This record gives sequence, structure tokens and C-alpha cells, in this order.
Amino acid sequence: MNRAFANRRSVAARLFGAIVALMAGGIAAKAQGRLAAQYSIVMTGVTIGHVTWSVDIRASGYTTVASGKASGMLSMLVNGEGSVGTTGRVENWRLQPGEFHSRIVDEDGDTNLQITFADGIAQVVATPPLKPTPDRLPVTDADRRGVADPLSAVLITAEPGESFFSPGNCNHILAIFDGRRRYNLVLSYVRVDKIELDKSYAGPVLVCGMILQPIAGYRPDSLLVKYVAGRRDMELWLAPIAGTALMAPIRVAMPTMIGTLKIDADKFDTVAEPKPTPATPTPPGH
Repeated sequence: MNRAFANRRSVAARLFGAIVALMAGGIAAKAQGRLAAQYSIVMTGVTIGHVTWSVDIRASGYTTVASGKASGMLSMLVNGEGSVGTTGRVENWRLQPGEFHSRIVDEDGDTNLQITFADGIAQVVATPPLKPTPDRLPVTDADRRGVADPLSAVLITAEPGESFFSPGNCNHILAIFDGRRRYNLVLSYVRVDKIELDKSYAGPVLVCGMILQPIAGYRPDSLLVKYVAGRRDMELWLAPIAGTALMAPIRVAMPTMIGTLKIDADKFDTVAEPKPTPATPTPPGH
């Protein structure tokens, strides 16, 4: 090969690499954002619970925390209270959970769980320790591989080069493990809709169909499994988190045997945060 030509190729390659690095730096500079959301849980028009959720996305890591309570005569499918949280890494806009913790008070009692995600498998420590019960399908080691926690899983990444509202962003099977139950949420494109919240988010949303597939850790005779699993009329509505490539749920609609259960955002505040500018070094002698 001609040496001059090879040198020109080498310079072009370095220039191309520099342009890519600059582009990536420009993306990283804007790749931070926060979400503060509040939701109402409504069954047949009656509010039976509330949830608060915060998400903080940084260039290389994220934290997310949620807490809520549901109770009352109509809370046949959702009953209890608790708090959950996750910390993890951000790699190519894919969330990689590192640690998930939860405290849930429900029909199973007061349970504290901590899940660590390492080497592709989720490990659980529970207080008090979880004991196998004959009415629940056991969770195997295979069930705990390749999974995410419930919060990280529903923060959906827009595909590179695609709009937030591209149909392809619904094409996911979310493999979820909450420390006790292992299930899939199978998403598929339905439509693009609009939503307007008072003094909060107003704009388009991506609407995905959602099918619940129980895998393990559940009671086969539970109301949730009998009347919700496998249904094809559930919907997950997603809205963008400003400054990031991520979308978060702004509405969930789940028909049940006594009416439609909705988890609706009353507040969905999202803020983009530019990457901080490095401090200018102080010249010697100052």
C-alpha cells in the first residue's frame, strides 16, 4: 500500500474517532435527568392507594426510589404498603441494577429484602428469611438469571436513532424478579397517544400493550394469576425523562374481574441536568 495513502487513511481514522468521541461527549453532557412522580391507584373510579416515585439518572449511574400504600374494600388485587429502591450503572443507556432493596407489609407479613445483581444472577437476602411454602411455585437458580428489579425494568430505553414514540420501543420482554416472585411483562406497540397533567407533563406518550406472564414464586390460585395473567387488554403508557434516552410509566391500565385498575400519574415532573463543567485549574502562584 502507498505510504502516503496509508498515512491519509490513518489521519482519517483518527479524525473519525475524534468526531465520534466529541459526539459521545456531547451526548454525555446532556445525558442526565431526574423524575419526580406521584400516582393514584384507582379501582372502578375509587382511589385505593397512592405511590411516589423518584428517579435520578447520571452519566454513569442511577438511583430510583418508590413508596406506596393500597388498602380498602376494593383493593382485592393490590393490598399492602412498602418502599423499594435501586442503585445501578448506566451502560449505553441500558440500566444495569446493582442492588435492590424493599420493605413490604402485606398478606405475607413484614418482609425486608435485599437483592444484589452480579455475574448475571440475582442473589436475595431476606429478613426474616424466606421459607419455601407448598402453595407457591419455587424460584430456581435459572429463574434468577438475566433478570432486573421491578423499578429498573420499567424504565425503557429508546432505541438508538429512534424517536421516543417509535413502535419498536415497545418490543420488549421485561424479565422481573422482586425477591419473591419471578414474572415477565411482554410489551407490544398499540399507539401513540397524548396526556396532559395539571402543572406537569403535557405531550405525547407511547402506549404499549402489556401481558403478565407469571414464572415462579407465586400462588397458582391467587386472584392476580387467575384474572390478570395472560390478558391482552392491559396497557402501559410511557413518557420521556428529560435529558435522557429513558421513558417511565405515566399510566397503567389493568382490567380485572370487578373493573379496571388504573395507576395514573397525578404529577410527572422531569428535569434535564447538564453535565457539570469541570473546574478551571488555578494557575500556580495564585
